[in-house]
Amino acid sequence: MNAFPIMVGALCVLALGYRFYSAFIAAKALALDPARPMPAHLFRDGHNFVPMNRWVLFGHHFAAIAGAGPLVGPVLAMQFGYAPGLLWLLAGAVLAGCVHDFMILVASVRHNGRSLPEIARAEVSPVAGFTAGVAVLFIVVVALAGLGLVVVNALAESSWGTFTIAMTIPIAIVMGLFMFKIHPGSIKGPSLAGVSVLILAVVGGRWVAGSPIGSWFLFDHHELTVLLCLYGFAASVLPVWLLLAPRDYLSSYMKVGTVFLLIAGVLIVHPDLKFPAVTEFIHGGGPIVPGKLFPFLFVTIACGAISGFHSLVASGTTPKMLDKETDARMIGYGGMAMESLVGVVALIAAASLHPGDYYAINCSAETFAKLGIDPVNLAELSHRVGEDVAGRAGGAVSLAVGMAQIFSAIPGMAPLMSYWYHFAIMFEALFILTTIDAGTRVARFLLQEFLGNYYKPMGNPAWLPGSVLTTTVIVVSWGYFIYTGSIRTIWPMFGTANQLLATVALAVATTFLVNMGQVRYAPITALPMAFVAVTTLTAGFLNITTNFLPLAHTPGNAFRGYLQAVLTVIMMVAVVVILVDSTRRCLATLRGAPLPPKAFGPPKVPEGVPQRCC
Repeated sequence: MNAFPIMVGALCVLALGYRFYSAFIAAKALALDPARPMPAHLFRDGHNFVPMNRWVLFGHHFAAIAGAGPLVGPVLAMQFGYAPGLLWLLAGAVLAGCVHDFMILVASVRHNGRSLPEIARAEVSPVAGFTAGVAVLFIVVVALAGLGLVVVNALAESSWGTFTIAMTIPIAIVMGLFMFKIHPGSIKGPSLAGVSVLILAVVGGRWVAGSPIGSWFLFDHHELTVLLCLYGFAASVLPVWLLLAPRDYLSSYMKVGTVFLLIAGVLIVHPDLKFPAVTEFIHGGGPIVPGKLFPFLFVTIACGAISGFHSLVASGTTPKMLDKETDARMIGYGGMAMESLVGVVALIAAASLHPGDYYAINCSAETFAKLGIDPVNLAELSHRVGEDVAGRAGGAVSLAVGMAQIFSAIPGMAPLMSYWYHFAIMFEALFILTTIDAGTRVARFLLQEFLGNYYKPMGNPAWLPGSVLTTTVIVVSWGYFIYTGSIRTIWPMFGTANQLLATVALAVATTFLVNMGQVRYAPITALPMAFVAVTTLTAGFLNITTNFLPLAHTPGNAFRGYLQAVLTVIMMVAVVVILVDSTRRCLATLRGAPLPPKAFGPPKVPEGVPQRCC
């Protein structure tokens, strides 16, 4: 199968979804109002509530939501073949994922930038708010661990990649000072300078790696985990304009630019997909994903189709910086559509590898030997990229090799494959780190809001002692899982947790619509919620019985196995409680019961204008 028609078809599906379906939701279900006062203006504090240009905010939002999921998920799900993953990426994004992000962003804005648990408390009940708060804290820690593990595996023992990523921090700080303090509102100059210096860092990384100072940037798995924790702490506590927003904005140039460069490469090179449309592992027994096509495809490919983690960003940093309510369509629906496109190009890049090479990269030597498959171009690929890529599990390395293979097939690019490979590694690490930093800050907001219900000063996100304490708790928690976990144990847990959170968000969004009197449009969120709930609760049960409990009975893994099983049970129970409570609230509203006092409710209309019923 040639990749060209797949790429063109995917572009058309996502473009049509944005043009028509998002416009329908914006105009009919949500009735977006450009004149509505935004939290960024109402509570402007220069620290967390800061109105931003919609393109800068799109860059921050896209960088924050687009982590390891759309890159690694489709690559790992290649075990089932490329066809199931491609269908879920496109249908899931247009009908579920984009809707999920868009709805939660608008709901948060209309609740003054509050988090998902606080929206649940206002729209559903205090029970739902408390349960969502507990569930979200567990889920976000697991999600950050799953995302961080991928970048640690990709950068371990790679001084070239680590140097390039390290350079993004001082570049972002200088950009932030220039854009927000020295020349407020200036975008073009800092953007051009920042991207130029970052490209120089990619090219210069090879010289650094071969020089005596290369050892300064050479770290193992555990050392990188500690450094990642320190970075996450700094990005969470420092003012948003100094490091987080400019770094995400800088990263978005590289992310979007690389995605469109890869699309151009596919359209120019017309690579053949070496992988079959469907493999024999759809019935289980695969070496990478522990389970059958249903339900594990839908938790392995998480962020590229629908991601609960996005609801944390859409109710965390982004609503506090939205300048106009109508910008939510481009940022919410459009940002997720862009992420789906990332997933499609990642799938194409991975499928361009021979199955033997793909499994040799993503499996240990012992596991690969049991498959009875011979590698095809593995030795040549390792030589051309300048690193031994065998046994580099996690999906990141196989994706980078596939990307480098497509780029180097462009006329005149063949001698530069090692540069393209390390550029791809940098690209992947940027994707993931921007989710780690924004995710840690969002988790800090969530924990502070939760604790603020019991000790008022903790609810103030600008209170430094509270920021430091809650950030430390969050960073230590996800750092533990990265330090002790592996991709086979963490990724299934991440996928399940992520999709459980999406179920919660869609349930809250459905209640939000019903409480606004928009019950006719409730299926927009209710139908995706039902599908995601069934697939994810099934996957959670199977993960416990076939993955985590067997892990607990292996030597040295008892604590970790039981911990992951218990956490999954807690998350599943919390989601069921919220689903039941949301259903109860929707039925009560439809029967005419008074709305919760803090619910947004039906839109207010001027006196003398007839109130339209739902």
